[in-house]
Amino acid sequence: MSPSAPKSLADPGAVAARHALAEVSPHLAPLRRLAERIRAEQDRPVPEADPLDGGVSARLLLLLETPGPATGRTAFVSRDNPTGTAANLFRFLSEAGLARAETLIWNAVPWVIHAPGARNRAPRTGEIRAARAYLPPLLDLMPNLAVVVLSGRVAQTLAPVLGEARPHLPVVAIPHPSPTYVCTSPAVPARIAAGLGEAARHLGVPG
Repeated sequence: MSPSAPKSLADPGAVAARHALAEVSPHLAPLRRLAERIRAEQDRPVPEADPLDGGVSARLLLLLETPGPATGRTAFVSRDNPTGTAANLFRFLSEAGLARAETLIWNAVPWVIHAPGARNRAPRTGEIRAARAYLPPLLDLMPNLAVVVLSGRVAQTLAPVLGEARPHLPVVAIPHPSPTYVCTSPAVPARIAAGLGEAARHLGVPG
């Protein structure tokens, strides 16, 4: 059952149940293999997609920037993580009418780049360059993909890779949902809402 409020993965029992579900979710299996490949090649932790979301069946791919510190506690890229960014994303996606089964949340740089216990930082140019190689294999796993949302500056640098891999795929750019950005101006949440509304229309969601 989908959580009705954000930050549900603050509960260790919920995290354990989500991992048990991930183990038996066919729509997640190809993504888990890709995450394992990235772990082996980059020698860094790679959180996995949330099994409550659409996995490889999703029609919307939402790319954030890089896994934050909360993923060390949950090992998931999820709108249910106990962070302000995830809580904002939970709310924005819900308000846009985007069903969880239609969405896959991933990161432009899919591995953890900060040192254990340290605050997150912006990815370096070399890390972004290395991450580009994993976007086409991700797209290849998603036969139903109808729109990509690039959230934040780092994700938006991948637009040329998307254009080459899927020339006719609609791409929508939005600000990152971090509280740091969302609180800077009322225009930021408005831009996020407008962008997700545009993405929803690509999926045929009534406005």
